[in-house]
Amino acid sequence: MGETDSSSSPIWQEIEQSESYLVCSMYEEAATLASSIVRQLKGSNISDNNEAFDENELFDMLESAGMVFVQALNQLGRTSAILNELKVLFVSATAIPVQVLLTGACFQISGASSAGVREFLEEFLSSWSLVDGQHYVLVGAEVDVDVQDGCDRRCILEVDKYMEVVEVYAVTLLGSTLKDMDSAISWVEKSALPEERRQVLLRRLHSLYSLKTINSSQVSAVMPENNHKAHYSLSKELNSFEGSPKGSEANYLPTAENNTKQTILKLSRRVDPCLWWFRSVNLKFGNVRVVVTNGKILLGFLCLLTYYVLRRKGATLNGLVRRQVSAAKKAMVDLWQLAFSYQVNPLAAVQPLPTATRGGR
Repeated sequence: MGETDSSSSPIWQEIEQSESYLVCSMYEEAATLASSIVRQLKGSNISDNNEAFDENELFDMLESAGMVFVQALNQLGRTSAILNELKVLFVSATAIPVQVLLTGACFQISGASSAGVREFLEEFLSSWSLVDGQHYVLVGAEVDVDVQDGCDRRCILEVDKYMEVVEVYAVTLLGSTLKDMDSAISWVEKSALPEERRQVLLRRLHSLYSLKTINSSQVSAVMPENNHKAHYSLSKELNSFEGSPKGSEANYLPTAENNTKQTILKLSRRVDPCLWWFRSVNLKFGNVRVVVTNGKILLGFLCLLTYYVLRRKGATLNGLVRRQVSAAKKAMVDLWQLAFSYQVNPLAAVQPLPTATRGGR
């Protein structure tokens, strides 16, 4: 059928309606309608009209309705029952579309409802067998992969899809959530997986296992229980760490970084005596304890020295100031006397000229 006819079919319209319910937060209606669509597609009432849908379109319908159903259950707080309800709805675990199964499993794992997820995924994974390195075929199904070319999506599963489920099972569930690294590694080693994919998974699991071992050893080193030797060793390490923190840290560094660290420590030891005043001195007077830094002591000593020098030289400074003030005062008095000691005759302008001057005229 064409794209227009497919999009306008009643089934697709019901799927769009269920998605609208989900967007509008009408989760109960969305779950009810989605489950009804799946039952219609898998029930006998549509089997007579299966010629109207090809295999891919039928699978897409199931996947779309299943995704709405899973998300609605998660929003309704029924996360712990998602996989069981999917199995009831789709009749078997292998009939559930991979994307729907992964979404439901991840919802349950993230919601701290991992009970039953392990058995469910093990049942699903054990129902497929690798045939040509590219496809997994449902156990018991007689399918020619070369002829079908992956079209029968109910009986043939691509390697990529299968490995997505394997990763959720081995890495996410067993490795990260349940912390069962031994079972995860053992399952990957024994399962029928493409060798390249197997090695990738094993490297990831070994990396997680190494990280777990390092964390466990660190916890046991920090909190030894009923182990006097470990306690003594830990106390000795802590004492050495307090005495020389940088030196003890450098012992755990690689060789190149260790050499650099030792050089820095030598320089710091040379510079350290020059900065002695930044340390503190503890003084105890009865029940009173006073912490005085050497910097404050040095500052107080400088203040006392300055006061002594000023007190010793005070007389000299005072004499110098007095002499300067006296000289300035005397200069001002002399200037004042000089300005007002010159006598001016106010009648000189109206007195007659001398006699000699008149005779000459």
